Amino acid sequence: MRGATIALIAAFVAVVGALSALFIVDEREKALVLQFGQIKQVREEPGLGFKIPFIQEVVKYDDRILSLDTDTIEVTPSDDRRLVVDAFARYRISDVVQFRQAVGVGGIRAAEDRLSSILNAQIREVLGADQVTSDTILSSERRDLALRIRNQARTEAESLGLQIVDVRLKQTNLPRQNLDATFARMRAEREREAADEIARGNEAAQRVRAAADRTVVETTSTANRDADVIRGEADAERNRVYAEAFGGNPEFFAFYRSLSTLERTLQQSNSTMVISPDSELVAPLFGAVRADGLSAVEEIDLDIETLRNMAPEAGTSPDLPDDARQQLEAPADAPANEASN
Repeated sequence: MRGATIALIAAFVAVVGALSALFIVDEREKALVLQFGQIKQVREEPGLGFKIPFIQEVVKYDDRILSLDTDTIEVTPSDDRRLVVDAFARYRISDVVQFRQAVGVGGIRAAEDRLSSILNAQIREVLGADQVTSDTILSSERRDLALRIRNQARTEAESLGLQIVDVRLKQTNLPRQNLDATFARMRAEREREAADEIARGNEAAQRVRAAADRTVVETTSTANRDADVIRGEADAERNRVYAEAFGGNPEFFAFYRSLSTLERTLQQSNSTMVISPDSELVAPLFGAVRADGLSAVEEIDLDIETLRNMAPEAGTSPDLPDDARQQLEAPADAPANEASN
């Protein structure tokens, strides 16, 4: 009975020891076999491994690409405009033995602290170099600056057994205390540009308005000139017709004017007028028939409407001679005076 118990215990110890001697390395990991702190075996390939139970231990590290966000720092470019920079990096463990020797039992946490210090130092060095201004950092050239930071930090990171894959500048902003001054300067620049645009617009509007006013004046002057020319030609034509009419038969024209005057005077149906035969108004009517009758007149080609249009009711031209004007205007008032007498 005692032998069976001992055999069972021995079998249990053997199974536990066998299980303790086995370990599995995943394809995403690298493993170190340590014996009293000393590296005895390095396993970088996935698979099953063996170690001495209870004496050796296995330490595993991630073999994937890892991410690190650096702390926000302030940098001063060559133009003395301070900037707040926030960067991130991608890295992986390239040499697991050197990594263990560099960071010891601290592992990934200790390695990231040291890598963050390296990156911050390189960021300050590259962004604070000569000919690197804040405009350069904020422009498309920031990618070239990030490559310079990565290349310079990669050399120092190799001493930790790390390989820096990529470095990017995530945020590049002004410090909070400088934002108000920057915004005020930007606002002043925009207001100045707006004032310039308004001034140029007003100037252009004034030019357009002046050109329009000049065009109006020129058009009006041209129209008035043409109207005066046409009016003068019409007056000249009217005077010519009047002159031809008077010159062709003055006696008949005086007779016609007397008839027109009587027609305008006796407009009402109950009008009564007593006129002496010697009156200047009717003298042309009776003068020709007192003895010999009307004398022969020269026949002219004028109809009644043309004669009516030649009558004084159409107005008197200021260009007529004074004697012609008196002959046209005097008989209009004579009948009224004689009627009142």
